[in-house]
Amino acid sequence: MSHDLTNLDRQSLRGFLQLVEREFPDEILRIREPVRTHLDITSIVFELERAGKSPVVVYENVEGSSMPIVTNIAGNRKLLAACLGVCVADLPTAFRERCQRFIPCETVSSAPWQELTIEGDDVDLTALPIPLHFAIDAAPYITAGQLAARDPITGVDTTGFHRLMLKGKNRLGVSLHSRRRMWEFHRRAEERGQSLPVAVTLGIHPLHYMGSMVYAYPPQVRKYEIIGGLFGEPYLLARCGVQDLEVPVGAEIIIEGEILPHVKEPEGPFSEFTGYASYRSTQNVFIAHRIRMRRDAIYHSVASGMSKDHILISCVTREGEILNSLKRNLPNVISVHVPHTTCGAFMAFIKMKKTAQGEPQQAILAALGTEFYTKHVVVVDEDIDIFDLNDVMWAVATRVRPETDIFFIPGCKGAILDPTSDPETFTLTKMGIDATRPQGKDFAERLIISEEQRRRTREILRKSGVAL
Repeated sequence: MSHDLTNLDRQSLRGFLQLVEREFPDEILRIREPVRTHLDITSIVFELERAGKSPVVVYENVEGSSMPIVTNIAGNRKLLAACLGVCVADLPTAFRERCQRFIPCETVSSAPWQELTIEGDDVDLTALPIPLHFAIDAAPYITAGQLAARDPITGVDTTGFHRLMLKGKNRLGVSLHSRRRMWEFHRRAEERGQSLPVAVTLGIHPLHYMGSMVYAYPPQVRKYEIIGGLFGEPYLLARCGVQDLEVPVGAEIIIEGEILPHVKEPEGPFSEFTGYASYRSTQNVFIAHRIRMRRDAIYHSVASGMSKDHILISCVTREGEILNSLKRNLPNVISVHVPHTTCGAFMAFIKMKKTAQGEPQQAILAALGTEFYTKHVVVVDEDIDIFDLNDVMWAVATRVRPETDIFFIPGCKGAILDPTSDPETFTLTKMGIDATRPQGKDFAERLIISEEQRRRTREILRKSGVAL
């Protein structure tokens, strides 16, 4: 390749793995014991999470496959912050700022995934080490597949995650349940009686993962330009064999094909981010015509269910997008947190320095209007640590008067996968909670231990042999 390979290294999954091994060696776990694709891959990630650990996991000895599997690349805030070169506390703000710097992409003529091409009758998706994540899943699922397609009307492309159920050698079930751009592209193609040409990318850098989750951006902007903004340089792309679609040069595997028009087949259940088995699906069908890959390809999988690998980036991107929306009219908003424990979507905490009554309600309405997956918003004062669930719940317990500080908005659009949404209309009632102190009135004084006293206390405990 004629292009400077340093950029490629920075923008690839392999470059990320090298970064982690070089700078955070304790945050990568290489498992050399034999593992099965049946349940082992994802369940190991959950066992690590239960122990309070979230390393990148590389399975080097996968039964029945010569291809290693990497997972949990997006389950650690420290590593995501390192990708942007910032501290953990600044991650949502850095994301918010950089995803608004659209950098044009650079298209090159060759890519490592062009080394091996399999097409026609030789295409066999069952040869890939696709995991079965939970016993409830209907089949093995490709979970790290980034679908790329073009708007049939404007020609502008997009990329994003959609679950892909293994149905046969060249057949995948796909659900476009987010009802965003990809769903609309397919709807427009279907209106014309056409299939939607699609390329599935496997093996991406976490910043591609993060940028692909941005939803609020101008229609003429490419997702790849947002991803370039996160990298701070043009994102390197190469054309594949589907409608000249462009895909990342640094990818491991590219699956080229089409989503069929007017074809529906059962898809699911699948272990979704809600922590429940999801039977809701748009029931679309993808046909693979060609596979391109590196000769030494790494198979990338995202642990499903409520794993941090599955939903932590959703937390960060929603934090950034809600913060961006709020800052336009409420500069006194300090920060936003979408907890992993609320499925990375359904609840948002907003910290603000309240200057007038009604500001928390304004912030709640703006947050709900920004992200339709969010259905509960809690606003707290500047003395509350929104990353500490105990502190937020303390504010709710001691500062909320239910008759005045809790309000409901019925009939709102919700997430299709939210089990509380109406199964036909996908609507539900959303809730706002003002957990701030009343403005202009005396309120109980919070008990505080100063940082100076805390440092003194920690030193006494350290000398007493107590590890904190």
